[in-house]
Amino acid sequence: MTASIDPARLRPVPAVLSIVLREGKVLLVRRANAPDAGFWGFPGGRIEAGETVFAAAERELMEETSVTGVASATLTVLDALDRGEDGTLRFHYVLVAVACRWVSGEPVADDDALDAMWVAVNDISTLDQVSDDVERLARKAAGDACQS
Repeated sequence: MTASIDPARLRPVPAVLSIVLREGKVLLVRRANAPDAGFWGFPGGRIEAGETVFAAAERELMEETSVTGVASATLTVLDALDRGEDGTLRFHYVLVAVACRWVSGEPVADDDALDAMWVAVNDISTLDQVSDDVERLARKAAGDACQS
């Protein structure tokens, strides 16, 4: 039997991931809210009406970490689907991963983040509870041909 889908959740929500590298380290946050509450991932969130993808990436970066960055490139687009135990779709985000150039600031968790810190790309795999695709996207942003 196929689980029903809540009609209110049928529309995908556009959102951004802000991927910032500095001196071989990537900026990660421990997410406070769904999706992936408690998991390490990139700063990010919903794109507001009338806002460009790059503007959203810069805004979310500042809101969640107090770090200023300049969006420079779209890396990829991902789907984030979350289903309940019965298979019901709870949400569907379309995530645009945006590379951002660090300008200033040190990470301070704020808004939707429990913690924020710079992590060496090679150390991502040692963290507990890391969101899907984080290491792969960090390596892509760093231009590393090595894929995990």
